[in-house]
Amino acid sequence: MRTILLLTISNIFMTIAWYGTEIRSEALWKVIMVSGGSLLRILFQVPANRIGSTNSPRALKTIQEIITLSISRFLRGVSRRQFKWNYGVGFAFIVIAAFFIFHKW
Repeated sequence: MRTILLLTISNIFMTIAWYGTEIRSEALWKVIMVSGGSLLRILFQVPANRIGSTNSPRALKTIQEIITLSISRFLRGVSRRQFKWNYGVGFAFIVIAAFFIFHKW
């Protein structure tokens, strides 16, 4: 559970850094400062990966992708781009992949 919490915090910093640059109404120096927040993600991502090292790297990456999809709701407020049906299908495939990765066969 600590791994998921730390990865979530890390992903929030990274999402803001990546997509905060799309805000055209702000001065460039402000956008650069927000993007610098991506360095903070390392403070959370490295311990998360250490704690979660009992999982395979593929499992950790899958957890990270699911978190990214969850945080993507944030993007609807920042980005003016329309959510298309094919994005939903792609996200659904990633969730299905998580089922196959984490299911005990």
